[in-house]
Amino acid sequence: MKCIYDYLGFEVEVSVEAHPGPADTGQSNYGLGYVAIVTIAKAGQPVSCFAPLRLGEADGRPFRNEPDALMGGFLAGRCLIDDLGNPDRS
Repeated sequence: MKCIYDYLGFEVEVSVEAHPGPADTGQSNYGLGYVAIVTIAKAGQPVSCFAPLRLGEADGRPFRNEPDALMGGFLAGRCLIDDLGNPDRS
């Protein structure tokens, strides 16, 4: 699954990959989870601003499902873009 989001003149591309690992599925401590691969590029330019990032949940585990991975990847991309525009942000 892959989505491209526009945000403040940037394109945030988020793709999702299955990842075997300790995802909290509510059924067991070890199950299939998902990671988000995030690439950020200036809209209309072929070169990305950052190397692709592989992200899971804040606690280091994979996301539970694909929609959570997509949204988590997009939110992380937005935070990076926001920090580019305002590096003094706390």
